[in-house]
Amino acid sequence: MPPDSMEKQNERRLKIVNRKARHDYFIVDKFEAGIELLGTEVKSIRDGLVDLSAGYAAIENGQIFLNDVHIKPYEFGHQFNHEPRRPRKLLLHRHEIKKLFGSLTQKGTTMIPLSMYLNDRGKIKVEIALCRGKQAPDKRERLRRETAERETSRAIAAHTRR
Repeated sequence: MPPDSMEKQNERRLKIVNRKARHDYFIVDKFEAGIELLGTEVKSIRDGLVDLSAGYAAIENGQIFLNDVHIKPYEFGHQFNHEPRRPRKLLLHRHEIKKLFGSLTQKGTTMIPLSMYLNDRGKIKVEIALCRGKQAPDKRERLRRETAERETSRAIAAHTRR
């Protein structure tokens, strides 16, 4: 394999996913956003040292900021290393921000990061979602449905093996 294709293959593998998001929220709409980062943050993200589980996005002064996303300080950084939980500006088009602002005025909606990844050009992108929170009965129903599907597929697999 040429070295360029190997690099692209490795970059595509980098995808940090917020697994808790799909469990706790109904996803209404998704957006891809760029993110304003410092150099040491980029290096930490490429190493996969990110926790998206507590993160959320908020609109302040017509701009969107990603809050409470923990990016571990870069191990080989210097005295000007980044703060782990600092607010980071998300880069979206103005019409997308207006759409999100209109949707966020509804009660019970929030924006959370679903994943962070490298795109084909090597830029770090964040997939944010407009969400509504799930109640406990909704979570139990989903768990029950998944368990039933798993048992059905196991029964079919066991039957075909005979």
